[in-house]
Amino acid sequence: MRWVSTFTAAAIGAGVVAGPVAAATPSAAAPQRGEAVTSTVHCTSKDRELAKKLSDDIAGALASRKSMASLSFYDRPTKTRCTSDAAKKYDSASVAKTIILAALLYQKGGTLTEAEDALARKMITESDNASATTLWKQLSDLTDPAKPNPVKIQEFLDKAGMDHTVLDKEGSWGLTQVTADDQAKLLRLFSGDDDAVLGSKARAYALGLMSHVQSTQRWGATAGAPLDSVIQVKNGWMQRSQNADVESFDRGDWKVNSMAALTENGYDSGLAILTENNRVPEGHPAKEGWDYGIKTIETVSRTIYRDIYPGAEGYDPSGPSSPAAEPSTAK
Repeated sequence: MRWVSTFTAAAIGAGVVAGPVAAATPSAAAPQRGEAVTSTVHCTSKDRELAKKLSDDIAGALASRKSMASLSFYDRPTKTRCTSDAAKKYDSASVAKTIILAALLYQKGGTLTEAEDALARKMITESDNASATTLWKQLSDLTDPAKPNPVKIQEFLDKAGMDHTVLDKEGSWGLTQVTADDQAKLLRLFSGDDDAVLGSKARAYALGLMSHVQSTQRWGATAGAPLDSVIQVKNGWMQRSQNADVESFDRGDWKVNSMAALTENGYDSGLAILTENNRVPEGHPAKEGWDYGIKTIETVSRTIYRDIYPGAEGYDPSGPSSPAAEPSTAK
């Protein structure tokens, strides 16, 4: 029997996704306004008490944050799953690179050339934008070179059942619209044993790259993960204006995303957390909104791992240094 528990938490947010892309580190944002929305945390598990505790604790963690956040979590050993607003679409920033990687492996049957391997490694372990752009174009219809249409990436999404992911068909891979559910689905695909989409070689390769992401980018959904697990991670972030001409709820605010899978030594779980409207207070450095998004993700991440793995010594990310290195919307 699987037990179900839900809990509702208040959050702050609004939902327009259009407009120009701001510079990587603009000046402090204008004052922001928002309206309260209701976000429901829904957990299921073979353990009734665990489902209830997770729903309550995740809702509490989200309620303490003044930004939009969506999540999707699974733990195979306990047959646990938790979601909150997991179908809401967000700008992907560099978590789109996991989609590019998966599509490349799908199209190549898991065997990459030396050049493709070098690009994929830089794209994931260093979050290199130029490498992502090169591979995006390789997987696109270039009939109009100014607007690479990622048809081969769409083929992968269709095969993987990632039906709510919307690719940017003008080459701005960082503006791909993703959901927490679809990103968690990708983590399940990477860490599973089903060869229907990606074979074992491709899956091991993807997890291998994500386990070697450089230390300054191992924050987010890794926070609190048991130290004896193998942690695979990919993060993304951007500061994006929706409309430079009119007052907008998140003008100048940060979008910060993180996804991580835990494997080996009996661990088999995945967590995707997407955030936006991480505010920069008027007159403050732009980095404060970025830090706020990371704190939101790590607050939720620690809450989940504490409940799922009580007593385990948790991973403490060293923390990033600067957001300026990742514009994430390059063509």
